[in-house]
Amino acid sequence: MSLKRRSLFVLAVLASFVIGLSLSYGAEPAKDIVDTAVGAGSFNTLVAAVKTAGLVDTLKGKGPFTVFAPTDDAFKKLPPGTLDDLLKPENKEKLKGILTYHVVSGKVMAKDVTKIKSAKTVNGQSLTITVKDKDVMVDNAKVIKTDIACSNGVIHVIDTVVLPK
Repeated sequence: MSLKRRSLFVLAVLASFVIGLSLSYGAEPAKDIVDTAVGAGSFNTLVAAVKTAGLVDTLKGKGPFTVFAPTDDAFKKLPPGTLDDLLKPENKEKLKGILTYHVVSGKVMAKDVTKIKSAKTVNGQSLTITVKDKDVMVDNAKVIKTDIACSNGVIHVIDTVVLPK
């Protein structure tokens, strides 16, 4: 093999390696909010509620959105029967109001959340945001994980379902 051919071969192998490496380590676009929540495995109840409320297309939309996402364990803290009641077809609007209370228009990263005292939600009401020591609270929910990047916004994980006033 000539030196020129060998050089081209090495260059092609190196390029393939770099492309493969970049796809493996985040160069690929992030999933949208719904697909990210589904993939996480700890938001099954939230995803089911989003489907029931008819909000999938909205949260898969362009955004950007900031979602304060309650975990499955957060939903278990609701009084017995509450979730089952909310998932009934006749309570779709009430469920939609609760879910949209967890969503803020725009992309608000953790470093920005700590600088504000409230955030207007998609349902029109505002969440109260407080910082005490190193804990960030959104209404009565503690933020337990931040800055989960999505193609159309960001997710911050909370430990309690927050309810509109």
